[in-house]
Amino acid sequence: MSAAGGILVVGGGIAGQAVCEEVRRRDADVPLTMVCGESTAPYDRVRLSHLLAGEANAEELTLRPDDWYADRGVELVLGREVVALDPEAGVCELDDGRELHFERAALCTGSDPLLPPLPGIDLPGVHAFRTPEDCAAIAAGTADARRAVVIGGGLLGLEAAYGLVQHGVHVAVVHLVDRLMERQLDAAAAALLLPAIEALGVRVLLERQTTELCAEADGRVTAVRFADGTEEQADLVVVSIGIRPRVELARDAGLEVARGIVVDDALQTSHERVVAVGECAEHRSVVHGIVAPIHEQTAVAAETLLGARDAVYTGSIPSAKLKVMGIDLVTAGAAEGARAVVAADDAAGTYRKVILDSDGRAAGAVLLGDTRGHELLTDLVKRGEAVEDALALLVEASAATPADLPDAAQVCNCNGVCKGEILDAVRVDGCASGREVMARTRAGTGCGSCRSTVLDLVALATGGASEEPAYLCPCRQQTREQLAALVRERELSSVSELTGACGAGRDCGACKPGLAYLVSEVAANRHREERHARYINDRVHANIQNDGTFSVIPRIRGGVTTPQELRRIADVAERHEVPMVKITGGQRIDLLGIRKEALPQVWEELGMPSGHAYAKAVRTVKTCVGTDFCRFGLGDAIGVGIELERRMEGLYTPAKVKSAVTGCPRNCAEAYVKDIGLVAIEGGWEIYVGGAAGSRVRKGDLLTTVESGEQAIELALTFLQHYREQGDYLERTYDYVERVGLDAIRAAVLAEEGGEPARLRERFAIAKAAADPDPWLERHDPVHPKQFAELDTEPEPLTPIDAVLVGPPTGGAR
Repeated sequence: MSAAGGILVVGGGIAGQAVCEEVRRRDADVPLTMVCGESTAPYDRVRLSHLLAGEANAEELTLRPDDWYADRGVELVLGREVVALDPEAGVCELDDGRELHFERAALCTGSDPLLPPLPGIDLPGVHAFRTPEDCAAIAAGTADARRAVVIGGGLLGLEAAYGLVQHGVHVAVVHLVDRLMERQLDAAAAALLLPAIEALGVRVLLERQTTELCAEADGRVTAVRFADGTEEQADLVVVSIGIRPRVELARDAGLEVARGIVVDDALQTSHERVVAVGECAEHRSVVHGIVAPIHEQTAVAAETLLGARDAVYTGSIPSAKLKVMGIDLVTAGAAEGARAVVAADDAAGTYRKVILDSDGRAAGAVLLGDTRGHELLTDLVKRGEAVEDALALLVEASAATPADLPDAAQVCNCNGVCKGEILDAVRVDGCASGREVMARTRAGTGCGSCRSTVLDLVALATGGASEEPAYLCPCRQQTREQLAALVRERELSSVSELTGACGAGRDCGACKPGLAYLVSEVAANRHREERHARYINDRVHANIQNDGTFSVIPRIRGGVTTPQELRRIADVAERHEVPMVKITGGQRIDLLGIRKEALPQVWEELGMPSGHAYAKAVRTVKTCVGTDFCRFGLGDAIGVGIELERRMEGLYTPAKVKSAVTGCPRNCAEAYVKDIGLVAIEGGWEIYVGGAAGSRVRKGDLLTTVESGEQAIELALTFLQHYREQGDYLERTYDYVERVGLDAIRAAVLAEEGGEPARLRERFAIAKAAADPDPWLERHDPVHPKQFAELDTEPEPLTPIDAVLVGPPTGGAR
């Protein structure tokens, strides 16, 4: 930040990011610096429960890509703490000794998890639930744990318990009071929530005061002891009982501090140069520990930072959603009041309650099991609307549609997006699909619970929006065809060059993996690879699992292996104490539970090439025995399958491509339901495309019939290249075939007289020749020193075991 100053944002969480965005909406030029104590750009803390449950990975939580800050002139300082702040002089000191000058500052220092001063609170195996690092540590701990205890039965505690259940451990939630989520629920609603939580496999122990965390000789936690002398056995303990605002910096700077940093209705602290926002701020004696108020506060704080004093924050009505699969719970405002109307069905597990204050105004709502109309009720509570007939209101809300919501109703709490903003994205900004609207407004991109409402509103505004992929980069409304043409015309060879030329991928960053594929495909793999644009799987050439470890599947073409390869795999599994060795559905061997830093050594010892089982790429070719041994075999399934895999392997595709070759119509290799399937028949081979056998089952379409296995392979590769060039990113072949139509595909792939099949085969050959034959060889020459490091530690040097392990692989490996 220049000596002339500007705006300093201290803290890189959701609040800090929101302040930057609100300031930039109002002023594109004011100098703006954000100092983040963590080493990564701001991420979505709301989705930590998804991270722990294995439903998301850490990089998916990032709120904005690095380009967003560069494009908007936001100086991002990562991995540094502000250790001293002098509001009067307008200067702060970082922990590396640097000084930054500012005219105004926003304190978004957030909070720390509240850890009670219990004996044993610092034992190994005891964790807070607050950061991605906490999630990684908890997930790693489940590998050796059979029993876990979560201390705290509030919203986050229940989400932590659900995440632990997904890791296969026995979980107990212990809670001090007589009901779960007592801040949001009344006794009747909590009584219905309890069996719903238990149905997920979580034991609930109420009215238990934890007094000590016990350990045995090895020092790890073994039990939780209660005030009544009883104990609950535990190999892993997660503490989630609340937060403590981070106020030390403000206190040392001489600002008024109570529980939080005291602010007025302009979010201004006791010094006129400084505002405070989020979990560190105390407004009218209230500190909010949830996300929704942040967006209400930052709109006012941005005005104050830019010199306006007319914006007023009068407080927020707390609202919450329980983000646990199978349980629908929404609360807003108070759970108790002067008067209430309840509609409950104990048998169905539903509870709907509207709470009124003494003046007959909506003061709260509790919806469990049936959350229809929660946006309407929440909006009434936030506005304190007078309610004449509360029972009629409950009935009306049950039948309410998104069309009935006022434009001011907040649809997305995670990102503070109201109905009017979603409609404007269509009517004013020209968005035509839900993907574009979500990219533009970010509604539905947090916890995801509002996504169906967002899509309904988009359909309402467009008269029925198509959810077919429209834009590769929804933020900039750029199609695959437009971007591909730009790559060709300007001979761009990297994602950075493409984003610099047109801005694609620089707003939310979600399309960067698609851009990486597009550049590589158009350039026929003669491009400059940039790993930051790839998913974590592609960066380290292994499939990340829900506990942060990785899955390794070596190449075994056609599912045919040798005793030597099997011994080698077994030796590696034993040496590295691999938690699970599994035969996959694609006839391969999967080593599950490999730590990232161990990947290069595992690959070295296997001495086999990558099976590409982690990528949006050509995966396995499954085979049956065919004519080699089967008495029903009509064609050489093994020989054709191995050759097909050999000629396809290493190529990236819009989405994963699974194939199979079966030696007769008995379909033992399930070729009819693969992306590409070859089936031997009397006198020839049938070629099927667009099959599926996952969450969706679809028999592939018969592309054509040919006489020989070589002809079948050639046409399969021709179709593959057509799909590589024309398919939308993440669009599987079964969706692609339905969207484009079989007639159009046949015209491109089979009509030799027009010359297009020959051109497709030529482009395929060029791309294949330039493809990386084995990404695992990167172990000898990593892209960067910490490519395979864990928690910023350098990987150990490779130590070959013996000549057999590191020598050239044998049999079907290559």
